Amino acid sequence: MAPPNVCLEVPESPVQENDVGSASVISEADPAGIAVSKVFITPGKTNLTPTSSVHELLECPVCTNSMYPPIHQCPNGHTLCSNCKVRVHNRCPTCRFELGNIRCLALEKVAESLEFPCKYQSRGCPDIFPYYSKLKHEAQCVFRPYSCPYAGSECSVTGDIPTLVAHLRDDHKVDMHNGCTFNHRYVKSNPQEVENATWMLTVFNCFGQHFCLHFEAFQLGMAPVYMAFLRFMGDDHEANNYSYSLEVGASGRKLSWQGVPRSIRDSHKKVRDSHDGLIIQRNMALFFSGGDKKELKLRVTGRIWKEQ
Repeated sequence: MAPPNVCLEVPESPVQENDVGSASVISEADPAGIAVSKVFITPGKTNLTPTSSVHELLECPVCTNSMYPPIHQCPNGHTLCSNCKVRVHNRCPTCRFELGNIRCLALEKVAESLEFPCKYQSRGCPDIFPYYSKLKHEAQCVFRPYSCPYAGSECSVTGDIPTLVAHLRDDHKVDMHNGCTFNHRYVKSNPQEVENATWMLTVFNCFGQHFCLHFEAFQLGMAPVYMAFLRFMGDDHEANNYSYSLEVGASGRKLSWQGVPRSIRDSHKKVRDSHDGLIIQRNMALFFSGGDKKELKLRVTGRIWKEQ
């Protein structure tokens, strides 16, 4: 647990050469009867980094996340975020006083005037944001890490594209191919068991980029289906530079699909549930497989190309 944050009344004093500055915090009631705090700060010289020290002040002592309005405080000045106020049952985790409905407007106002770099600065993000805009940016920052696109298990690994490519190859033992065309044969001995169908993923290195070809079985409503689709290992604006086609067929008949690969920013489930790919009814898939329809032998071909 982080050290408790405190809004305390500090008597005013003359600024000295090595002072960190003087400050006073005054508690009073607003017209609505809610206790609030106001702060008056006189800056001085300090060996502390202002940004890091204030950022620590804005850290909730319970969850250690950054605090955003409403920031609550107990009568003794200990602060915490609104989410944790509910979790601690309205009792200060530091002094055990009842929290009541006191807002630390002083801290909220201080935060309003601050600017911080994106937390993905070390990954290359050069931007600086007002404190209250930073969270929204980070949720969409193009430098934020990607999640592992493997769909066969709940994998929590995140990282940049080279890290995830190595992870897929070494940890998930995914097949890696160079080239922009593919010709894959999917075989399953008992196609009636759709819910137990194996997740299949192949990664292609094409145009200096990496693409994930998914093939799987699932229930679409009451109908068992197979689906093939392509995901791009990068962001949406890059994915839109490419197109792909998929085709499956036999006995003079074929089904085909053409689309734009989806970014791995979109979860596997989101892409699948949007039906953005080649969907094959099980009866049709077994027809294409030939034989006695007791074994799935489906050949999927396709290619990837770059739009001009």
